[in-house]
Amino acid sequence: MPAGDVTAQARESAAFRELTEPYHRELQVHCYRMLGSFQDAEDALQETLLAAWQGFAGFQGRASLRTWLYRIATNRCLNARRTASRRPAKAWDIPQVDPPEPTRLGEVVWLEPFPDALLEDAPLGPEARYELTEAVSLAFVTALQLLPPRQLAVLILRDVLGFPAVEVAGMLDASVESVKSALKRARASLRHQRPPAAADLAAADAIVAKFVRAWEAADVEALVSLLTDDVTMSMPPIPFEYQGRDAVARFSASIFQAGRRFHLVPTRANGQPAFGAYLRAPDGTMHGTGLYVVTLAGDRISALTRFENSALRWFGLPRSLPS
Repeated sequence: MPAGDVTAQARESAAFRELTEPYHRELQVHCYRMLGSFQDAEDALQETLLAAWQGFAGFQGRASLRTWLYRIATNRCLNARRTASRRPAKAWDIPQVDPPEPTRLGEVVWLEPFPDALLEDAPLGPEARYELTEAVSLAFVTALQLLPPRQLAVLILRDVLGFPAVEVAGMLDASVESVKSALKRARASLRHQRPPAAADLAAADAIVAKFVRAWEAADVEALVSLLTDDVTMSMPPIPFEYQGRDAVARFSASIFQAGRRFHLVPTRANGQPAFGAYLRAPDGTMHGTGLYVVTLAGDRISALTRFENSALRWFGLPRSLPS
C-alpha cells in the first residue's frame, strides 16, 4: 500500500475513534441490557465498532451519529440472541459442599454482573421511565432476558434510553405502530418486575455491614435475620435457586459446613452492593470463590446472587489474597 494511502487511512481511523469513543461506554451498557452477559456485551460492542468503521463511508448523517451507532448495536445484539447458543447451565461444582435440593431451576443462567465503575458514562434519555440504578439492576436485567427479542429491544430503546418511537422504528426497520404494540406488550410483561424501594444510604450501609459480619462469622441465624420472607438465592450459571428464608438458610449452612470460612471484599455491581468472596485456606491464604451481589428492599435483603470467580477480574479483584 502506498505511503499516502496508509497516512490517509490512519487519519480516517483516528477521526473515527475520536467521533465514536464518547459513545463506547453507553453502547457497552446497552449491549449488556440486551444480552444479560458482560462477556457477550464486550463482544457485541467490538462487533458494533467494527461494523460502524466498515460502514462509516456510507453514513450520510440522515440520523445522528448516536442513533446510527445504537441501530448497529441493537441489531448486532438481536442477531446474537436469535442465532447464538446461550451459555448453558452448569452442574454443581463447589467441592466439599453438598447443597440442599433447590426450590426451583432458574431460566436465565447466562446472567453476569456489570461493574458500577463502568456505569458513570451511561446516560439515560430525557424520556426514560427508569432511574439508572433501576435500569441496570439484576432483577431488571433478568426480567429483560425473558422478553421476546423485538419487545426487549423496543422497551430498552424507548423506556430506558428515551428514543422517540419514530427513531426506534427506523433502527429496527419496523413501523411506528409495530413499535408501539411491542412496547405495550413488553410493559405488560414487566409490570410486576419493578424492584422495591431500597433503604436510605445510612440504613443500607448498616444492613450491608451486618451481612458481612454474619457471612464472615458463618452465623446463619444472624444472616437469616437480615432477609425478607420471600428472599431468593441464585447462582448463574448453576441453575439452582432457593426461595424463602428457610431455603436460603439451608443453603447458607451447606456453604459454611466443614469449617469453611470466608473473607468478603466490597465492591459494587449493577448499582448494588457486591463482594468478592475469598475462602480461607489452612495456610492462611484466601482464594476467590465467587462474587456475591446483594439486593436490598427497605431494611432487609431480598436477594443474593452468586457469580463465578471468573467475574472477579472485571471488578479489579485478585484471584487470591495473601495471609
